[in-house]
Amino acid sequence: MTHDPSAMAGQPRSKIVEARRDYNTWVATETLEDYALRFTPRSFRKWPEWLVANTATGGLSFLALEAIGGSLAISYGFANSFWAITVVGTIIFLTGLPISYYAAKYHVDIDLLTRGAGFGYIGSTLTSLIYASFTFIFFALEAAVMAQALELYFHLALWIGYIVCSLVIIPLVFFGVTLINRLQLWTQPIWLALLIAPYVCILYKEPQAFSNWVHFAGTSRSGAGFDPLLFGTAATVSFALIAQIGEQVDYLRFLPDSEEIHPAKWWLAVILAGPGWILIGCAKQLGGAFLATLALAHGIGLARANEPTQMYRVGFEYVFANPETALAVTVLFVILSQVKINVTNAYAGSLAWSNFFSRLTHSHPGRVVWLVFNVAIALMMMELGVFSTLEAVLGLYSNVAIAWVGALVADLVINKPLGLSPPQIEFKRAYLYNVNPVGVGATLIASLVAMAAFLGLFGPTAKAFSAFIALGLALLLAPAIALITRGKYYIAREETLSAAEAHQCCICRQTYERQDMAFCPVYDNPICSLCCTLEASCDDICKHSQETPSGQPVDLSQAPLRRIFRDKLSPQLGQRLLRFLLVSLLLSSLVGGTLGCIYYQQVVSVPDLPAIAAQRLTATLVEAFAVFFVLISIGSWWLVLTQESRRLAQDELDKQNLQLQQEIQERQLAETQLNEKAQQLEKTLDSLRQAEDQLIQTETMAALGRLVAGIAHEINTPIGIGVTATSLLMEKTRAFSNRFARGAMRRSDLEKFLATAEQSSKMALTNLERAAELIQSFKQVAVDQSSESKRIFNVKSYLEEVLLQLSPKLKSTQYRVEIQGNAHISLYSYPGAFAQIVTNLVMNSVLHAFGPAAAGAIAFEFDQRDQQFVLIYRDDGQGIPAKNLGKIFEPFFTTKRAQGGSGLGLHIVYNLVTRKLEGKIRCDSQPGQGTQFTIELPLA
Repeated sequence: MTHDPSAMAGQPRSKIVEARRDYNTWVATETLEDYALRFTPRSFRKWPEWLVANTATGGLSFLALEAIGGSLAISYGFANSFWAITVVGTIIFLTGLPISYYAAKYHVDIDLLTRGAGFGYIGSTLTSLIYASFTFIFFALEAAVMAQALELYFHLALWIGYIVCSLVIIPLVFFGVTLINRLQLWTQPIWLALLIAPYVCILYKEPQAFSNWVHFAGTSRSGAGFDPLLFGTAATVSFALIAQIGEQVDYLRFLPDSEEIHPAKWWLAVILAGPGWILIGCAKQLGGAFLATLALAHGIGLARANEPTQMYRVGFEYVFANPETALAVTVLFVILSQVKINVTNAYAGSLAWSNFFSRLTHSHPGRVVWLVFNVAIALMMMELGVFSTLEAVLGLYSNVAIAWVGALVADLVINKPLGLSPPQIEFKRAYLYNVNPVGVGATLIASLVAMAAFLGLFGPTAKAFSAFIALGLALLLAPAIALITRGKYYIAREETLSAAEAHQCCICRQTYERQDMAFCPVYDNPICSLCCTLEASCDDICKHSQETPSGQPVDLSQAPLRRIFRDKLSPQLGQRLLRFLLVSLLLSSLVGGTLGCIYYQQVVSVPDLPAIAAQRLTATLVEAFAVFFVLISIGSWWLVLTQESRRLAQDELDKQNLQLQQEIQERQLAETQLNEKAQQLEKTLDSLRQAEDQLIQTETMAALGRLVAGIAHEINTPIGIGVTATSLLMEKTRAFSNRFARGAMRRSDLEKFLATAEQSSKMALTNLERAAELIQSFKQVAVDQSSESKRIFNVKSYLEEVLLQLSPKLKSTQYRVEIQGNAHISLYSYPGAFAQIVTNLVMNSVLHAFGPAAAGAIAFEFDQRDQQFVLIYRDDGQGIPAKNLGKIFEPFFTTKRAQGGSGLGLHIVYNLVTRKLEGKIRCDSQPGQGTQFTIELPLA
């Protein structure tokens, strides 16, 4: 669907100023970030399907599988543990298949998949917390196993081993899937060889060990036989592994598109990297049960027989005759296995916490930060002794995990085929409701009922089968709620982004594929999913105007409360109470769960604890919970009020921001109009400048024309006299020649002819020299006025030449012109401009300073002062009125327009002095006392 502005009609327009968001180096580097919180683009899916599958199966090295199998065999016997592992494995495979298919098809991680499959944008934070809990629980279990191996071989204290086993994982996960790929590829052959070798050697050297396992009773009350209640209890523990599919999906999103490779290869990779993990997982659980029975047969106590280090130590003693070698290989195998799985646990946890906190806090410091956070929580659990409470922790957790996965699978395999939910996976905040009651409701109801059953509230049978209750309820409730709500809480608004393959985010200015982009009506531009997630100021405006089919706005959190509290109490009280209950319930549950684990570890798991001590410890824990509950209640109410105050402040800020936006738009409109006017004025000014330049050029050419006319008139006299003298001489010469030819020439005729010839020649020479002088002067001045070149010229001589050209104009007047100054001063400048200045000053005086037939004086004085040439021009005419003195240099200003004044003479003088010659000019004048112009020019 392309962007249609009408689709956003009625929505508030942009009220947030676009500001570029620059992410820190960790977030901006996708080699470290691995597109956390994002759709995985085609450009990053560069690995072949077999390598992705190998990396995903590399996580199956975790020895918690053996520990779980061993614990189940010891506690419930062979039959119950075998069938629990087999049945649960089958269910995990079937639930994992649709999850893996959709994740690989749409290239999203487990959190993004959950968002679009019935949980909503904020609702999926619940599942992010469940998934994150899975990662740090199993990280703690695996690191505890590695620490036990370090204690066994290096005699390293457990608490130090916990720290070492945690810190060593961080640098391996820092560079994301790029480094994890290489690690799993290099270590996989060694790990497989070490995994298989003990079983082969045991069955070869002690075939009866298999029979001993089949008949192993452990501490089960049913012995080696089958007991439905014990089977159910064992299955509940094994069900905790169902969340492992999330870690598989975190790698599956890197698979190439199914169209790029053979369909059979693609499906094989999906199955092996996805649900196929449980095939190896079941085998390892059964192997752990087998090795636990063997460890007991070799004298290992019940308390430690479920430790993988003890199991494989016994197993490798069948491979190596030397016990020291067997111990060393055991420790190597344990460390290798735990590093392989914990890089996956830590990586998946960093993604889960990134998704969780980015939506609640609208900030994302980077996946690496949450990597450290996840490892820190796991380290704390190890120090609290999580391994000793393995069954209790996994049993309680499995009820929540199976409810989540059950609701997710129900949406994928029931709701989507039936049309109760959209066929595609939509994960972007811009198009999702915050809470979808389908997944959230099904998960909460199923998990609460299952946990109540697990705690024994519904009897021993329900307690044993609590995990199956959670799965069944989730599978039934998800389609039921979707049917009741008609699937209207999946998509909050239709997609309005154009169909282009890639778009640039208006916030971070990065380009992403269309699947990772949305159209934001607040910014009125495309925005990437991460920037949309981190946007804290928009208040989901793009979804507030959406309506239900009945035409009423959707507001899941407020509608019921409004009916209860409307017109009775404060309108905000219902919202406050709901938020208070949610926050306090969540925090109280976390504190209660933590204290419950402590109670189980310190009271329930210590059978020889005196009754009085148990009562005191129980009372202390209850009192501690009561105190914490009060503090949590106060803190929750404070958080609700603080959030409300922040929201009110944000609303006020939005209003002010909107007003500011309107003012900015008005100012921008005014600025646009001013710019248009300025452009018009600029064009007008350019036209005036062009006209001025043309007028100046015309004036210059007119002055040159007048100069030519004056010189022509001035030359006419000496030329005429010369012609007359030469004509007379020629006439006398012809008469003299005739007399000579006739022989009638006398001495007096010769003397008279010679006298006439001398006089005529002298007269002609004198006038021709005068004409040559005028022509030479005119030639130099004319060339200077039409040339732009600089040269050195003598000031006094050049002034005389210019005035000579002006003599035709001055001859008809009674003005005296004087030149005073050092005859040796020369100037390196533009002589043409200098001549134009002198000419315009003189002509200005002729036109304005003196009346008709009036006498007057014009004087030029020049001197050199501090590397400056100073020219003073004055006349003793009628002066300039004070009101006109400030206008004389303005273009087209004249008081004698009727007498031929153009108003450009002094304007040209000013421009030539200040621009061309880079000098200064000023005018001093008083009416009746003449006018003086002072010009200062640089000597060079």
